[in-house]
Formats: sequence, C-alpha cells, structure tokens
Amino acid sequence: MSTQFESLKDAELFRSAFRVEPPAEPGERQVTPRKPSFFITRTLTGASDAERAAQAPRDEEAKAAPERMLVPAQFGLVPNWVKSASDARLRAPKLANVKSDLVSTGTAFRDAWLNNQRCIVPMMAFIANDHRPSKPLPTRIARVDGLPMGAAGVWARWLDPEDGSQLLSFAIITVNANAHALMNRYPAPGAEKLMPAILNEGAYDAWLNARASQAKEFLRAYPAQKLLANPVEKKGRKPGPESWM
Repeated sequence: MSTQFESLKDAELFRSAFRVEPPAEPGERQVTPRKPSFFITRTLTGASDAERAAQAPRDEEAKAAPERMLVPAQFGLVPNWVKSASDARLRAPKLANVKSDLVSTGTAFRDAWLNNQRCIVPMMAFIANDHRPSKPLPTRIARVDGLPMGAAGVWARWLDPEDGSQLLSFAIITVNANAHALMNRYPAPGAEKLMPAILNEGAYDAWLNARASQAKEFLRAYPAQKLLANPVEKKGRKPGPESWM
C-alpha cells in the first residue's frame, strides 16, 4: 500500500463531517510524504496521562471540552529530537505511518503517543497497490457512501535548531488487516496486510480525549462492507512504495 491519500474535495465537508472551519487554501488533492496537509486535534499542548490528571479542571465550566481545530501540517512525522533540517527531510517519508502495536514503543513515535498528541487525519480516500495483476495497480479505497474518512494519527512539533522555525507534522496509524475481506488483497506477497485505522465518526472526540493508556481501544480495522475499491485511472502513474507499516 502506498503512502498516499486524497484530501477533502469540498471545503464544506470540513464543517459537516468534522466540525472544524475549512482552511483558507484547500491544499493539494493528492497528499504524499513531505507534502502539506491537515490534521484535526483539540490542543497543540501535549501532556502525559499523569500531567493531564494533575491539571484536571476543578469546575464544570472548565471541564467543557475545547473545540476541535484544523491544523496545517506536513504528512510524515519529524520527531522532536531530530537534529537538523536535512535529517528531518530524510526521516519524514519513512515515518508517514506507524503500526498500532509500535506507536507507543517505537523511538520516533513514543513521545507523541505518551504525551497524548493524537489527531484525526481527514481524507476522501487512500491509495493502495493491488498486487494481483502482473504490475502493481494503484487502487482508490473510499467509503461506499462517498463521505470523508477520519484516520487515527499522531502529531509532533519540531524546532529547527538553526533558525528556530517550527514544523508540525503527523503520521497515520495502521492496523493489521490479514483477515480483512477487502484489504487482505493489496500488500505485496509475503508482506503483512495493513490499513489505516479509520475511526467511527461517533468516536472522534473520545479518541482525541482518551488517555494514552486507553487510546489503543479505538484502533480497529474498518468494516469491509463500508469500503469501495476502484483502480486509479491515470496513465503513466507509478505505484508508490510499500510503506503502510
């Protein structure tokens, strides 16, 4: 499966599907690693479970959950400990996604997970390579009803040590799809079958608000009967790298 997804086709979908204000500029339709995109979260201040408990609000008004926000960011995570811009550019394509069983332990993602830096990545579809033909065939995976999907992700903030500039970035979390009726046909032979962890709409706020110790409960394979696969009709397009891992 290639690290490519399709951004929302209509600005109004940001409001109707995710309850966030649309961006002033729509951005690129096809998003690949190191390209600008967006994620949705409630706050850009990360805090561990213990820190969140210590900062817990003490009155009902303060307990009201903050509104969701749409954040411009790069697809392909850059960990906060990266030392240089050149290293950041090299790492981002390799850190565009992370398996659910590694997101809390992998060196590049652990800090974001433990600090509850979770997000929702809005998309119309994602692209997977069908390896059943003689050549990999890029295939568009979307919802049957044509509505947007919200994929689970983690975000990070990186500060360039040379000029102090800030880069926000994110990675999409994937789940095992070995038993998935649709997605089990796409990875290369012998490779683990994976798909983005697509969240149920009713779980968006719970995913963003959950403690790190509980958040993995939301990471499940999306039902095959709710997804539709169609080959990408574009001459000369080369399939992307196998990197939904």
